[in-house]
Amino acid sequence: MQLKTIRQSFFVGVSILSFAAIGCTQQRNFETVAPTPAAASPTNSVSDVAQATPSPTTQAPTREPDVVYVPTPEPVVNEMLRLANVQSNDVVYDLGSGDGRIVIAAAQKVGARGIGIDINPERIREANENAKKAGVTDRVQFRQQDLFQTDFSEATVVTLYLLPELNVKLRPKLLSELKPGTRIVSHEFDMGDWKPEQVVKVGERTVYYWVVPETPPANLKK
Repeated sequence: MQLKTIRQSFFVGVSILSFAAIGCTQQRNFETVAPTPAAASPTNSVSDVAQATPSPTTQAPTREPDVVYVPTPEPVVNEMLRLANVQSNDVVYDLGSGDGRIVIAAAQKVGARGIGIDINPERIREANENAKKAGVTDRVQFRQQDLFQTDFSEATVVTLYLLPELNVKLRPKLLSELKPGTRIVSHEFDMGDWKPEQVVKVGERTVYYWVVPETPPANLKK
């Protein structure tokens, strides 16, 4: 009877030790394969920030555009750049830059720097895509801004394809901000009383050319 009791105690003790060992092993295995919390993942954190941060390139338009976008034909673009004698050291500002073709052409053809200004975010996105395709993103930049509130003082060449009344409204700002000798080229429309130095026809299109004088006449600055 005593021998039987000892055997039963032995088997019970072994069973308890085995169960305890299995329980510890299962707990360690669970800790090993437990997924890392998403907050601790650097990849997820970067992705979350990128999705939460809006693009700095475009934003909601502050007001309606002044003109309906109509692209300048390539022969006219080429003549505008030729007439302004754009060189690699120039900074070309295109006011109402649309799909970016003028500053992109200036960067491609002669290596000039270009800044496109447009109030329409769709045009800014399109221009940036075109710059990527052309391989000139290191030379051009597109800014979603109101051209009447933009600082042009860095420009050595300014290109326009707006409307006559907008050209006249913009004229005092151009004459007060641009350095003497800065060249201005407008597709199709003049600047009222400010007579151009050259007028060139490209098929049925017209290109006007001015140079900012050292001392602009007072009547042109109104």
